[in-house]
Amino acid sequence: MSALITGCGKGGIGHAFTVELRGRGYEVFATLLPHEEDQHLKDAGARVIVSDVTKDVDVVALKELIQQATGGHLSILVNNAGICYTMTAADANMAEVEKMFAVNVLGPMRMVHHFHRMLIRSSGVIINIGSIGGIVPHVHNSAYNATKAALHHYGDTLRVEMAPLEVRVINIISGEVATNILDHDKRQKRKLPDGSVYAPLSREFEEFVSRVPPNRTKPEQYARAVIDEALKSSPAAWFWYGSLSSTVRWCDMLLPRTFWDFLFFRKFSLGKLQKANQVRMTDRGSDAPSVNNDEQSLVD
Repeated sequence: MSALITGCGKGGIGHAFTVELRGRGYEVFATLLPHEEDQHLKDAGARVIVSDVTKDVDVVALKELIQQATGGHLSILVNNAGICYTMTAADANMAEVEKMFAVNVLGPMRMVHHFHRMLIRSSGVIINIGSIGGIVPHVHNSAYNATKAALHHYGDTLRVEMAPLEVRVINIISGEVATNILDHDKRQKRKLPDGSVYAPLSREFEEFVSRVPPNRTKPEQYARAVIDEALKSSPAAWFWYGSLSSTVRWCDMLLPRTFWDFLFFRKFSLGKLQKANQVRMTDRGSDAPSVNNDEQSLVD
């Protein structure tokens, strides 16, 4: 039995999946980027490969390596590699957005393209790591949310297409898990760009970037639950797991779509932005040139 897991940085979900699957007797191939340390994976007994899911040449080389090592069989593919870019929708840097789509969406697509035959030979399972961000309009995360929504829908179609070939596909709708995915934005000290219409919320934005979500699910607990579900003969199409995932699931099912508008308007102090905009518009109106009676008569 063999498993391939992408994005296995220390302390993350991929690391936890590696430990969990090694504990169940799987031969694990764990991928990392060149700058990431690998001792935690070696300690778990995994075979570590430096590979970038955004580069076709890397994934082809990875495929050849695993093909030789397993005789062309792969039991589990975990599409876990992912990055987060925090920014308002209107201010998003397109280069950052394209980079995130390349990892979060095109990465899993590339992995499936190159590894589907190995999975078919093993009647295997594909695990796509989604997020509640792909379900709700979480403010400041529009581009990230879009990548996860795209992954969910890709996974849905993939599930239908792979079913006749006896390959199971499961979307994991992850809640808050205690990983380091937010650290990149923190290290960058991400701020709103100069001149942003969201400038009245600059302080709130920076606090959001540096946040540590409370009551997060431990990665090892998350990995155990996901693998338990994925190895069932008929796993859930969408498996919701992690802090807040159940709350989001039921609210999204039972409440109107605009419930999220109301919730996030309050949670992210958007009323403060609304008031600032009203003042700006009022000031603009008072600065407008007046129209005298003669000019008004011409208009009439």
